[in-house]
Amino acid sequence: MIFDFDIVIVGAGLSGINAAQRVQTEFPGLTYTILEAREALGGTWDLFKYPGIRSDSDLYTFGFPWRLWESTQAIADGPSIKRYLVESAAESGIEKHIQYHHRLISADWSSKTQTWSLIVDADGEKRQLKAGFMIYGTGYYDYEEPLQTTIPNIDKFNGTIVHPQFWPQDLEYNGKKIVIIGSGATAVTLLPVLAKTAASVTMLQRSPTYILSAPAIDSETWIRRLFPSHIAHQLIRWKFMWGMWLYFQFCRLFPTKAKQLIKVATAKELPKHIAQDPHFKPAYNPWEQRLCVCPDGDFYEALRQGNSHVVTDTIETVTESGILTAGGTVLEADIIVTATGLKMKFAGGAQTRVDGTLIKFSDKYLWKGALLQDVPNTAFLLGYTNASWTLGAEASIQLVCRVLRYMMARRLAVVTPRVEDESKVQPRNMMNLKSTYIVAGRDVMPKGGDLGPWKARVNYFKDFWNAKFGGLEGLEFRGAW
Repeated sequence: MIFDFDIVIVGAGLSGINAAQRVQTEFPGLTYTILEAREALGGTWDLFKYPGIRSDSDLYTFGFPWRLWESTQAIADGPSIKRYLVESAAESGIEKHIQYHHRLISADWSSKTQTWSLIVDADGEKRQLKAGFMIYGTGYYDYEEPLQTTIPNIDKFNGTIVHPQFWPQDLEYNGKKIVIIGSGATAVTLLPVLAKTAASVTMLQRSPTYILSAPAIDSETWIRRLFPSHIAHQLIRWKFMWGMWLYFQFCRLFPTKAKQLIKVATAKELPKHIAQDPHFKPAYNPWEQRLCVCPDGDFYEALRQGNSHVVTDTIETVTESGILTAGGTVLEADIIVTATGLKMKFAGGAQTRVDGTLIKFSDKYLWKGALLQDVPNTAFLLGYTNASWTLGAEASIQLVCRVLRYMMARRLAVVTPRVEDESKVQPRNMMNLKSTYIVAGRDVMPKGGDLGPWKARVNYFKDFWNAKFGGLEGLEFRGAW
């Protein structure tokens, strides 16, 4: 078998960079490349440019385990995260393996040659590559198109309409009246930043979201004083990992108590003129959808300053000068921001065929959240919905490396997940949340199962142990390396 590269990684975002580091460290004798469709690395952190863009996970667990986040800034802005990714790729030598403007169009597996044949759009020209193993670090967002939603008569609006995914860098919003449609992490991030200079900012939500205040700065300075830096940063990372996991478990085991505690915390933050019910009373339990985090309570601070508002209602119609809600509220606007969600896309939109048969991802189960049923030598790196993305991607690449080590030690060429009897496996959503974009993407993402290695992942500690020591049942190995 002759390959251009032993391993091809798709995507130079957080998952792809982390995968590259693990591959080059674990398998220095193998060749690899990273195909990146855009002109720069960073993925999400290079794409999104809207004001205030930041992570809603702490950077101690969101950062790489092999290059720990050392700043005291626990919740960091987008440019800081992008800079961290660029520096990490450069220092580890990964950057030189990235081929920019290389978009994977299709991947075709031949059982006869035990090879992936790739068609790549290389800056407008078609290029062919041969690979032995594919690792997709493409996440699950569509970078070209946002989630489509019906907003009645939006075309009648005479002002400016903006989607956060394509925020114009020259947009002037000082002194403007702004309505943000949506109540997710993007809307919660945008409101306090826009409110600093806008005449007014109104978040128009169909249903409320849990919004928690969290310190932007890590206050555990005693750890840094007592321990050497490399130990201190590792301890801080573990503190955040366990804290996040314990809070998630608490919310799931005691939803009523968790809801009550969030209600009390929210009431302390809200100004008197904004009622908690209905604006901050979600109809679901904590962590049935992802919780929103605002650093140092900046969202609530914006509400208290007087020019920010929350309206809970549906849209009757968009007018030339704003929005009329079903309840009769008129919201005047110069700018409407449609923060209505992200559209899901799997494998970056590339088509996958096995011996000429097109694979429909949503018909297939994921083996331990990483390898796709009936698709040879292919892994997908997906993060968690209930914890930092990086933890899930790290658990996945550790599992992939384990499988590759097993194959190389026995000189096996092909690994394929197989479901022996699909009638015994009941399909489950791979993502255990009820968020709108996740529900809308059910026909895009692979399936999870209700038993064995097909179950969806929710626990980093369990998944990491499983990646290192768990069984390999459900995998079919064949061929000679």
